[in-house]
Amino acid sequence: MTDSTGPIGAEATGMMTGIGTDTGATATNASTVGATTAGTTGTKICGLTNEADLAAAVDAGADAVGFVVGVSVDSPREIAPERARELVAAVPPSVSSVVVTMADAADATERAVSLVEEANPDALQVHAASPEEVASIRVAITVPVIAAIDARADSAEFSEAADALLVDSLDAAGAGGTGETGDWERAREIVAESTVPVILAGGLDPENLSRAVERAQPFAVDVASGVEKHGGVKDHDAVRAFVARATATRPGAAVRS
Repeated sequence: MTDSTGPIGAEATGMMTGIGTDTGATATNASTVGATTAGTTGTKICGLTNEADLAAAVDAGADAVGFVVGVSVDSPREIAPERARELVAAVPPSVSSVVVTMADAADATERAVSLVEEANPDALQVHAASPEEVASIRVAITVPVIAAIDARADSAEFSEAADALLVDSLDAAGAGGTGETGDWERAREIVAESTVPVILAGGLDPENLSRAVERAQPFAVDVASGVEKHGGVKDHDAVRAFVARATATRPGAAVRS
């Protein structure tokens, strides 16, 4: 089983670098997505909409940043594909860029291909997709695929289809960013069972992060609403606190007060 709490791939240099390399992905999906410092928990700041928030995440030491594009639900974090391309282009090489989208349309694979070609991210995070749809997208694009799943999903099927899993508190449509705290105990079971790295999301913030990592022991953590002033605008102090806490937290370490 792949170690879901450590760097993946022989050339890992940031949070998820090499996801796909050791997990049975095709050669086209072995490109970088970031990598953690050995023993620490990787961080992804998601739902960025502007340069100032992107700079704050990068300056704070985030390993990856996420941009929401092409979702079928109302989200204050959604941006246009061309805007995502601008922001992705501004991400330094040491940080991984992830485009987050929903695959709930009949032409989801074709849309995924188009989105990756236009925005040029390091990875694609897919919500509202079945394992079969995730697998179809993974074969069609040239970057790793992160499958967003609810804690109640069949993680084994998604592990076979994706390069990494993101366990989130999803709404009825399969969208994330709900701010609802996830099931950390079930997430820990998924981490133990999964053959690919597992990223923990769902209601995380600087205050509960250490407890969440201690319980779930994920490869990395993901936050959107938990570090915001209001929808789509980040609180830079909260971003710095979140990244600092994650960087100081080793999976399985004692909970900090």
